Amino acid sequence: MATEVVMPQMGESIAEGTITRWLVKVGDTVERDQPLFEISTDKVDAEIPSPAAGVVTEIRNRAGETVPVNQVVAIIGGETGASVAPAAPARPAPKAEVQVRAEAPAAAASAPAAAPAAPPARAGSLEERMRTLSSPLVRSMAKKEGVDIGNIVGTGIHGRVTKQDMLDYIAAGKPVRVAAAPALAAAAAPAQKVAGGFHVPAYTPGERVTIEPMSKIRQITAAHMRYSKDTSAHVTTVFHIDFTKVDRARARAKDKFLKANGTKLTYMPFIFKAVAAALKAHPKVNASIDGTNVVFKKDIHIGMAVALEWGLLVPVIRNADTLNLVGLAKAANDLADRARAKKLGPDELKGGTFTITNPGVFGSLFGTPVINQPQVAILGIGTIEKRPVVATDADGCDTIAIRVMSYFGITYDHRLVDGADADHFMNSVKKTIESDAWPELEPYG
Repeated sequence: MATEVVMPQMGESIAEGTITRWLVKVGDTVERDQPLFEISTDKVDAEIPSPAAGVVTEIRNRAGETVPVNQVVAIIGGETGASVAPAAPARPAPKAEVQVRAEAPAAAASAPAAAPAAPPARAGSLEERMRTLSSPLVRSMAKKEGVDIGNIVGTGIHGRVTKQDMLDYIAAGKPVRVAAAPALAAAAAPAQKVAGGFHVPAYTPGERVTIEPMSKIRQITAAHMRYSKDTSAHVTTVFHIDFTKVDRARARAKDKFLKANGTKLTYMPFIFKAVAAALKAHPKVNASIDGTNVVFKKDIHIGMAVALEWGLLVPVIRNADTLNLVGLAKAANDLADRARAKKLGPDELKGGTFTITNPGVFGSLFGTPVINQPQVAILGIGTIEKRPVVATDADGCDTIAIRVMSYFGITYDHRLVDGADADHFMNSVKKTIESDAWPELEPYG
C-alpha cells in the first residue's frame, strides 16, 4: 500500500515548513527512517525520515516551497516512475545557519488544499521577516486583495499577521506603512523614525565589520524573547538557598547511584523535585493567561534550558511531579545529551508549564531570566558554591560558617502572579532543598 509523507509540525506554534532540499528522487528505494528531505521552520531545521520502506513514487513539492503542516509532500510505495514536481535548486544555507536534526513523527494525514508558497524572505529586520511568515490563509487573502503583508503590524505570536489583522487592515483602507531606509543610507544619520519607533544604525560607512546572518534558532529565540517582554509584566525576586545537606547527601550517594542507575547524580534532580512539589502546592505558578482567563495546568511539565554552541533549546521533562530522583536524573541527563547530539524530537520541545534555566554552571551568581511564553514564571539557578554565612546555634549564638549556597532568581508575570505568590512558591522550594529528607538515597549510602 502507498504511504503518504506529510509535512510534520515541528513545535506548537509552527503552521508550516520550508523544504530546503530533497535527499531522494522519484524511483529511489528507501528504508524506514531513512532521511527523505530537509525542512526549515521558525524553531528548528531538521531532516525528515521516511515513515515506511518502499519506493518513492511521487514528490509533490519542490525544494524552496513552503508547505502547511500535515500536507502530503511525497508518496512511498506503489509503482515506480510516477510524478515529481519540477526540480529546483536547493537554497544555500547562510554561513551562520546550523542544521539541528530532530526525529520527526511519522503519521499519515489527509492533505489540506495547497496554499500559495511563502513570499521570498526580505532583507529587512527580524520583525519584517516574522510578519511575512504568516499562515497560508493570510497569504492567500493578501494575494487576493493585493496587500503587502510587510505593511501590516501583526498582533499574533512573534508579530505574525493574523486573519483578523488582515481583515482590520482591509477595512481601514489599506494604509501604507512608513518603510525603513536601506541600511547604508540609514547609517548616514544617527537615528531615523520608522514604524514602531526609532532605528539606530548598527554600523556606519567605512566601519570595519563582519556581517553574518542569524541562525534559525537565534532568530526564533530573539523573536520569542522580544514577544515575551512585550507580553508579560516581568518581575524578578531572588532567594539565597542552603545546599549543604543536598551536597552531603549527593557526595555520599553519587558513586553508587551512577553504578546502579547508569546516570550521574547532579544537583538538578533535587531542584526538579523541589520545584515540582512547589508547583503542585502553588498552581498559579503553573498556569497561563488566555486573554482575561487564567488557564490552570493540571500536569506539571518542567522545561530545562540547555545551552548549545548554536543556540538554546528547552526540552521538557513531562509529569515531573510523578518522578523520583532516579527518574528525574535519567530524564534530565537523557534530554540534555540528546539535545547536544541534535536528536530531540519535536514533541520533546513543547508543552512545558514552567521552565528552569541554570546559568550557574558558567559561574553566574544569579540572573533575571525572560519568561518562556505562554508560561507565567521561570526559575534561574545561580552557581552552587561554598560561602561564608551567619549561622545561629541552638543557644542563639551567631558564628560565621562555611555553607554550600546558591541564589535562585524567579522571574514571574505580574499580570497573574503577585510578589506574595512568588515568595510563597520560593519558600516551598527552599524548604524542600534545605531539608534532610532524601530517603530515596538511603540505598546508595
